[in-house]
Parts: sequence; structure tokens; C-alpha cells
Amino acid sequence: MRELWANLRRRPHGAAELAADGLRLLAVVSIVLAGVGWGAKGVSSFAVVSVAMLLPRALAVRPGFDIAYGVIALAATWSSVTDLYGAVRWLDLPMHFLMTGLAAASCYVLLLRLGLIAEASALRRPRTSAVVLTTTIGAALAAAWEMFEWFTTTFLDPATVLGYQDTIADMVFGTAGSFVAGLLMPVLAAQPTNAAPPTTIRTS
Repeated sequence: MRELWANLRRRPHGAAELAADGLRLLAVVSIVLAGVGWGAKGVSSFAVVSVAMLLPRALAVRPGFDIAYGVIALAATWSSVTDLYGAVRWLDLPMHFLMTGLAAASCYVLLLRLGLIAEASALRRPRTSAVVLTTTIGAALAAAWEMFEWFTTTFLDPATVLGYQDTIADMVFGTAGSFVAGLLMPVLAAQPTNAAPPTTIRTS
């Protein structure tokens, strides 16, 4: 786990990594802003996102991946907290597609760095293996997010109404986004040269 902590502590290299860290700072500031304007639901949502946005940095993914993750995470969370999804009905599904796909890709890279899964290139069907595993991870994350929404709706913001069709559609689009992320894993899982070595982290 030392490499993960080393990546979190190291200074950013270049404008792209500075921009990604700026997004993480914005997420922390958003906890306060959302708490003032939208109460406990806003605080809980941005607290979760602020922690989740540390993952790409810990994994030392490409800066473009890191920035995309941060931008979509912030946009998706603010859209939820401010109920922009209610005003712009079509926005919900693309956000689930993008956010779940990026989150699934991040989890895949985490498992790879921890040595819990094999490098896809070492398997007989590397592209298929990456797609199957990333899609499975994404489906699980989509289900977990719907559970989180149920929790916030039930205990923090009863005014929000979640329907069965909305829940299923969110999970379908999230899983589809994870499938696309799986196709892109050869690019997304690549590690920049300035990251802390080694690529695979031994835990034993």
C-alpha cells in the first residue's frame, strides 16, 4: 500500500495534475457550500465524492483520466443536490453512463495495482477479460449507488421521489458506460512515468 500513499503525497507534475488537484479542492469546498444551501443530503453526497476523487490520484492514472473523473463527479453530484435532473430530464442517464464507467475503470485499476487481478496482457483474451471484469464492477457500483440514493431519500430527503423505472434505467446506463470503459482499459490502465513504482502493489 506504500505506493498508493506515495502517489497521494507527491507533488503534482504539470498543469494537468494541478488542475486535477484543484478539482479535489473544489469538492471539499462543495461540502460546505452544499451543507449551507441543501443540508445533510448535500454534505453526505459531497463527502462521499471528495473521498472518491482521491482514488485516481492514489492510482496515479493519466491526468486526462483524473480530470475527467473529477469534472463528471462534481457535475453529477451538483446536479443531484440542486435537483437539476428534475429540470433537465435527459441529463440523468448520460451522467450515470459517464460516472459509473469512470468509477468502474478506477476500481479495475485499483485491483490491478493491488495485485488482486492479473494483467490483461497475460491472459488468453486480454480485451475480453478487461471488458467483462470492468462491466461487472460497474454493474455492482451502479447497484450500490442506487442503494445510497435510497438511503438519502429515506432518511435525509424524503421529498425526493425515486421510481422503479428510474432506478433500472440508471443501472442499465451505468453498466453500459462500464462496458465502454472496459474497451478503453488498455489506455485507462496505463501508468504515467512519474508515478510511484511498481505498477503492481504487493500486499503480502
